[in-house]
Amino acid sequence: MKRLLALGLAFGLVVAGCGGGGLLGGGLKIGMVTDIGQLEDKSFNEFSWKGVQDGASAVGGTAKNIVTKDIADYKQNIQSFVDQKYDVIVTVGFLIGTDTLAAAKANPTIQFFGVDQFVADPAPANYQGLIFNEAQAGYLAGIVAATITKSNKVGAVGGRSDVPPVVNYIKGYENAVKATKAGVTVSINYVEDFNAPDKGEASAKTMIGQGVDVIFQVAGLTGAGALRAACSAKIYGIGVDVDQYLSLPDSQACIVTSAEKHLQVAVRDAIKRFKDKGKQSGNFVNDATNGGIGASPIRNLNPVPAGLEDKIKQATTDMASGKLKPIP
Repeated sequence: MKRLLALGLAFGLVVAGCGGGGLLGGGLKIGMVTDIGQLEDKSFNEFSWKGVQDGASAVGGTAKNIVTKDIADYKQNIQSFVDQKYDVIVTVGFLIGTDTLAAAKANPTIQFFGVDQFVADPAPANYQGLIFNEAQAGYLAGIVAATITKSNKVGAVGGRSDVPPVVNYIKGYENAVKATKAGVTVSINYVEDFNAPDKGEASAKTMIGQGVDVIFQVAGLTGAGALRAACSAKIYGIGVDVDQYLSLPDSQACIVTSAEKHLQVAVRDAIKRFKDKGKQSGNFVNDATNGGIGASPIRNLNPVPAGLEDKIKQATTDMASGKLKPIP
């Protein structure tokens, strides 16, 4: 009995020594709070969660998520992980940024990562925004659009003109089109709404009526409507953020590629950085230098135009080296 009691006391001391929400053996407790919507959204929530799981696996930790049903729930969902003494909390989307910043300031011992959240100076030592070079991804989409257009007229439907990532995607796209093929015109329309598929469809139909034969969408659910219009008109569509050939099965017939943010890689690597180097602060830019952006596989082109995939690879290499700037 004495030996058992001694062992029990020793075990208790080991557990107590973990501290800070750590697990027995030093594993990290990693929590993720989604943006509003479903976890399996084929977009930000789903791929960020896969990154959290990959990161937890890489560092020998555990992962749990809380799915946000309403914007008003952001604060309490974050607090739930704080109360459970989690080591790392990942929040998804720019809308949750304000509540993430407040939580980071109030809980300096917890590491916070914000997907698609720009952290302004002075940044808390324990809060890092995982941001992306959207102009680079947009540039790759523009190469595709300029290469496949037959009418020499392409278009882009944006969600809101006051959201820098949206504007950067479209600027990169427009610049690539002009650099890839002379004489191609680019029609751009900001619908000023991310959640209006009917408006996106109407915007795309207007462009199609003007002879546009490739539509790039950067408008969330509004953009899904734009791609639907492209498919109905039997022209080409280009998706955004993730491989929308997979996430929008209703539009598979016309999606040729998507301008991607590699969310899963970005989140996984952030967790590994924290494990290896300690607290992370400010903004970490995911771009061509670290595999943070890219273009989805080319589909629905038979045959694929000669040299197209080489152009994409070369542009990615040149952007990584700094030789090519998508927005001069």
